[in-house]
Amino acid sequence: MSNNIAPRESEISLAELRGDCARMAPHWVVPATDASIPVAPSLIHGVTVPAASARLIDAMADYGD
Repeated sequence: MSNNIAPRESEISLAELRGDCARMAPHWVVPATDASIPVAPSLIHGVTVPAASARLIDAMADYGD
């Protein structure tokens, strides 16, 4: 069993948490990526939706009606 046991959440202050995040931030490098190009719906194949999911979405007023 490890001797490095993390303290309970209630024992960590917000200032400590922010400090931890600030120290870790330089390690979180976002890789440079090209802007994604939208794909035409006609090129999307093989997507299947279970009938129960389709009925659920169809029953939602925002989507089905």
